[in-house]
Amino acid sequence: MRDITLGSTGISVPQNGFGALPIQRDSIEMAAMLLRKAWEGGIRYFDTARDYSDSEEKIGVAFGQPGGVFETDREHIFIATKTHASTPEKFWEDLNTSLNNMRCGYIDVYQFHQMTTCWKPGDGSGMYECMQEAKKQGKIRHIGATTHKIGVAEEIAGSGFYETLQFPFSYIASGRDLRLYDLVKKNHMGFICMKGLAGGLINHSDAAMAFMTQYDNALPIWGIQRESELYEWLSYMKKTPSMTPEIKAYIGKERKELSGNFCRGCGYCMPCTVGIQINQCNRMSLMLRRAPSQSWLTPHWQEEMSKIEDCVGCGVCTTRCPYELDIPTLLCENLEDYRKVLAGEVKVQ
Repeated sequence: MRDITLGSTGISVPQNGFGALPIQRDSIEMAAMLLRKAWEGGIRYFDTARDYSDSEEKIGVAFGQPGGVFETDREHIFIATKTHASTPEKFWEDLNTSLNNMRCGYIDVYQFHQMTTCWKPGDGSGMYECMQEAKKQGKIRHIGATTHKIGVAEEIAGSGFYETLQFPFSYIASGRDLRLYDLVKKNHMGFICMKGLAGGLINHSDAAMAFMTQYDNALPIWGIQRESELYEWLSYMKKTPSMTPEIKAYIGKERKELSGNFCRGCGYCMPCTVGIQINQCNRMSLMLRRAPSQSWLTPHWQEEMSKIEDCVGCGVCTTRCPYELDIPTLLCENLEDYRKVLAGEVKVQ
């Protein structure tokens, strides 16, 4: 097991972080159990967001009760959350809500969520000044940023104003993504990796983990919803996969299959103006080939895929996509392939 130090923050934690987006789909009891077992298994970094419905509250239930971890061992657990605020008023509302929900006293890494612009001191928005004031008040310890847009990420990394950057990073990363990692490290920032499984398209966690071990300043946060998923990542704390020739060859094959324009399933295109579940329908062809296909051929998904016929080509989804995909065209291509699979014209697993 390795420890990862997040740039100049002084935060040093074991190699796997807990991504708390999926626990919003769990009951309070299940989520609290997963979070506590993660802590007991050695995970020390937990990442959530105001946008993740009740995820923050579940963290509060797990760790913020009398006698809980926040009371007994606060200096060894690191909590990160995010605000999607674009005004100072909303910033303070979100921050205080997060603190109340999680009962954690302070937030270790407070991040602007899904940034489309790099907030800076004196830019007239007042947003960065909010971070500075929150830090002065002791409500947060470090100022972070998250984005899916590579150009924005590069500006953030070069700005000198942020202590951490969270960005999608996996073994299908582009050359430009890898250069971003180098820029972040050069500027002594912490690099927090989301989408380490490419939104579910990567289905061999050992290869995903082996890839991450090559980057000593990269902390992956794995989305965890089930006990089996948690135990898988905890097992790698004891015996970490390494980059063997076999895994390297497998990753090379995967990169060829997943290169080009494909949907990562991030969901930032949503909601659709006519109700299409874009983040799943837009990558259906890949999911049919990378997961047991029967789970995607149910009446429910047939109905969801049929909604693609209702697309009016408004283009709103395309303007929201951080990867600048031509979503209406990709949806139609996925629907055509889906129908061929249903008709038996194309065989999948």
